[in-house]
Amino acid sequence: MAVHILHIDSNHPLLWDQLEQAGFVNHKDFTSSKEEIEAKIQDYDGIVIRSRFKIDKTFLDKATNLQFIARVGAGLESIDCDYAESKNIALIAAPEGNRNAVAEHSLGMILSLFNNLNQADAEIRAGHWNRESNRGHELDGKTVGIIGYGNMGKAFAKKLRGFEANVLCYDIQENVGDANAKQVSFAEFQQKVDVLSLHLPWTPETDKMVNAEFINGFAKPIWIINTSRGKNIVTADLVAALQSGKVLGAGLDVLEYEKLSFETLFQEATTPEAFQYLLNAKNVILSPHIAGWTVESHERLAQVIVDKIKALYV
Repeated sequence: MAVHILHIDSNHPLLWDQLEQAGFVNHKDFTSSKEEIEAKIQDYDGIVIRSRFKIDKTFLDKATNLQFIARVGAGLESIDCDYAESKNIALIAAPEGNRNAVAEHSLGMILSLFNNLNQADAEIRAGHWNRESNRGHELDGKTVGIIGYGNMGKAFAKKLRGFEANVLCYDIQENVGDANAKQVSFAEFQQKVDVLSLHLPWTPETDKMVNAEFINGFAKPIWIINTSRGKNIVTADLVAALQSGKVLGAGLDVLEYEKLSFETLFQEATTPEAFQYLLNAKNVILSPHIAGWTVESHERLAQVIVDKIKALYV
């Protein structure tokens, strides 16, 4: 019998085309509400999503014939994974698809911060030629610490190989270190790190993990790069650390204030005070959750999802 797949977000066309060529029956609905999708989800064997809405227990209870959920991205936090697995629904993600993009973006943020590139560019455009105040730092000899040594963390460590930096990693899993990063205890990690880069999912354990106590536990002033999830950092505590000099600079591709879909920032009428500080800070670089959002990763993510869906039915 044909496998019917509902696509609720647009993706690279190869995903649709290759599934069709493999004999799957594609359907799309990019506009209906969650409730409207729930009303018909029993008609489908699979669903392909990005992050339009949360796949919760209510949704899964109505998806009586669902065999798989495929998320075109790295994380599965928008899905009630335990409940889906209890219903024998396969969960598919594609961290392999955008890990290189995230690694390059993380490296770009560090180099921009170290060399004051955004600040220097803005000053020259405003008619100011300030050399001494834009004296930079070198990555050579610094210790870069990676928290979360999975697909993204490993890809980032690989990019650092040519910079003569010391690379450490910390992860809740044992024995994940490799030739590119030495796995150490958290105590050693906090003692040695100059640059902290986050590459971990958003879970109950990581929610608001980077708070004042966490930041103040580092022996040295640090730079922070976050290309993981915004809610892993308490923004107000980060701002306080920027103001005190405990954090020397921050590169944030993700923000605490993002909506679950990642498509918008926030809808409140007033700008949070901490966010306003980030907007005005010269030692902060912001980007709109695009670390994994390259032309190449757009295609690669789709290809990974296609391959994994096809593998379910071999």
